[in-house]
Amino acid sequence: MSDGPYLYLTTTGRRSGAPREIEIWFTRHEGTYYVVAELGEQAQWVKNLRHDARVTVRVGEERFAGRARVVAKDAEPDLVAVVQRLSEEKYGWGDGLVVALERV
Repeated sequence: MSDGPYLYLTTTGRRSGAPREIEIWFTRHEGTYYVVAELGEQAQWVKNLRHDARVTVRVGEERFAGRARVVAKDAEPDLVAVVQRLSEEKYGWGDGLVVALERV
């Protein structure tokens, strides 16, 4: 697993069906990559993964197919707190909607 500054997340456009890649900050916790959506549910990439959770993740030389999962703050508050703290430590920012990128 890589610790570079960026992760490249490819979702499927909910209207177009075309691949949509973004460059985004990320953290790792217990073998899973996490990203934080500053705009929460309003982020286009979050809307895409809500429509189709299948994603492709690229970090450094590593690439894998995955499934994106919004981590519900009320259901998993400890995990949200850990990921936001890790993001704060790595980038100086961590507030937003936490999304897990799980390998399939």
